[in-house]
Amino acid sequence: MKAAIKTVLVCLFLIGTVGYGEAKVKLPVLIADGMVLQRDTEIPVWGTADPGEQVEIHFLGKRYHVNADEKGAWTIQLAPTPAGGPYTMRINEIEVRNILIGDLWLCSGQSNMELPINRVMEKFREEVVNYSNPMIRHLKVPLSYDFHGPRDEIRPAAWHEATPESALTFSAVAYFFAKELFETTGVPIGLINASVGGSPAEAWISEEGLKPFPAHLNERDIWRNDELVESVKRLDRAHREAWHHTLYKRDEGYSQKAKWYEPEYDDSQWEEVEQFDKAWGSDGVNPINGVHWFRKTLTVPPHLAGQPALLRLGCIVDADSVYLNGRFVGTIAYQYPPRIYPVPEGLLKEGENNIAVRLVSHSGFPGFVEDKPYLIRFQQPANPYEINLEGRWKYRLGARMPSLPGETFFQYKPTGLYNAIISPLKRVPFKGVLWYQGESNVERYNEYNGLMKALINDWRTHWNQPDLPFLIVQLANFMQDPAYPSESDWAELREAQRKLVADTPGTGLVVTIDIGEWNDIHPLDKKEVGRRLSLQARRLAYGERETVADGPIHNSIVGEGDRLILSFEGDKSNDLLPVQKLEGFAIAGADGRYHWANASIEDNKVVVWSDSVPEPVSVRYAWGNNPEKANLKNRQGLPASPFEATLRVPEQTR
Repeated sequence: MKAAIKTVLVCLFLIGTVGYGEAKVKLPVLIADGMVLQRDTEIPVWGTADPGEQVEIHFLGKRYHVNADEKGAWTIQLAPTPAGGPYTMRINEIEVRNILIGDLWLCSGQSNMELPINRVMEKFREEVVNYSNPMIRHLKVPLSYDFHGPRDEIRPAAWHEATPESALTFSAVAYFFAKELFETTGVPIGLINASVGGSPAEAWISEEGLKPFPAHLNERDIWRNDELVESVKRLDRAHREAWHHTLYKRDEGYSQKAKWYEPEYDDSQWEEVEQFDKAWGSDGVNPINGVHWFRKTLTVPPHLAGQPALLRLGCIVDADSVYLNGRFVGTIAYQYPPRIYPVPEGLLKEGENNIAVRLVSHSGFPGFVEDKPYLIRFQQPANPYEINLEGRWKYRLGARMPSLPGETFFQYKPTGLYNAIISPLKRVPFKGVLWYQGESNVERYNEYNGLMKALINDWRTHWNQPDLPFLIVQLANFMQDPAYPSESDWAELREAQRKLVADTPGTGLVVTIDIGEWNDIHPLDKKEVGRRLSLQARRLAYGERETVADGPIHNSIVGEGDRLILSFEGDKSNDLLPVQKLEGFAIAGADGRYHWANASIEDNKVVVWSDSVPEPVSVRYAWGNNPEKANLKNRQGLPASPFEATLRVPEQTR
């Protein structure tokens, strides 16, 4: 009996020993097939294993090894390696394949950085579908936040090569940036897309970095209460569900026996309205929230009957469901994405057809966004044909509702995104940072310069890269301005961005006031943004000092009688482009009231004057939400940043 027990114990010991010896190494999400590692610097590879287990890496003919510490963590620093690949790395029993050594860029900010290629395909379809490049890779860091402290790992994600299919999920700005940069350098490009739509700057800064901003840290402390967070989420969810349930139940378009989207429905008693008229969405003072129904008859010529088509309904505030001849063809739940709905073959018939739009307004004024395409397009190879849907529609209110309170977006709270998205990247060396953000801080422009200085210092400290290049995209032109010079929060934030770059070494500014859209906070031309970022990268990160990356940079102002003389930094960036009429300038006297000004280029300086201001003391250029007429550029076509400048008052006159 004792012998039998001894035998069993020995077997159990051997089984345990074998199990321990075969414990598998675990790698972080970033160390995976298809990854891009930063060239010409030590490359960290890390992970976990059983405490004390030996980890061995074989890479490019070299062998590295280390034992996991008492907690099972291990890190190995690989020797600096020049650009190249694809390579394979063996880590104990794991093979990591298709590795590139190149330049790794961190792409962060809010929705204009996050916006994927599939949102700009209307403008760049041919270019995207005809381009593949395995030397360009992209990884999107999934959304997550944490108010308790920095994390060590991101949520599961994967690296993807640039192909016509996979590129659809790439950040559009980063995609075009990488294409431009690769064409110039020939070096593999990795893009880690760590961006979150709507996020303010303070969400991306650590607790240490936010110490000069105690109000933000105090807000963070409120949301450290997990029970509170969950209760707010439950309340928000319950409120939304109840609102939509009531909306659906009270919507006459759905609740009546004859549905308002059916083609046979009699809409002869409906009101007829202009599509872009604001009156139908208002009671004269307040917005009408709830369900608004629209119907329209369109005529299809015989040769296009049954043909597939594309339905374009611009952008709609807030949500829509669309029916063609009674069949549901598409829906979008919020205002920003373009409405592009495929029309299936056989749906449209010869002669009269019916389209019905169910528009849901949550809060604010409902409407169709102007200057967007509203049409049905038949993609005939030889003879494209369009049916215009703008103009008058039949209209009826389905149900009026109270405004739906906004959801609490916890990902926007201070430190949350830094802890969960940025901190886990701390081991990864980067070539530089692309930053496109600011829209969510516009109403607090006065603190933006300080927040961004804290963020840049925070991240440079985080990576122990004190010279880490930061390439910053300035806010694009957006909305509409009055006919007279006025104050503008958007202009103030652009000025904060301009001063930030002027005061912070190793940063570059991409000016975009000429490529925005008045009616879209997400302008389509992400290609030009990417190109201008690549110019800044070449100058700052690749040492191409002769590359012109900036538009004219204002550096001094002097007064001569009733005129102000503006000078610009004296390199190629500021070789001013002659124009027939220079616009976008306003000047003010001691009273601070600005008037539109005349302006001309003389000896590569700008002279500004106005008959309304005999003794000017200050000038503003491109100062507005949408300074669409501003046209000061250099000969390379790069625009000058908006700016504000005031004459220095001599001490004795103060």
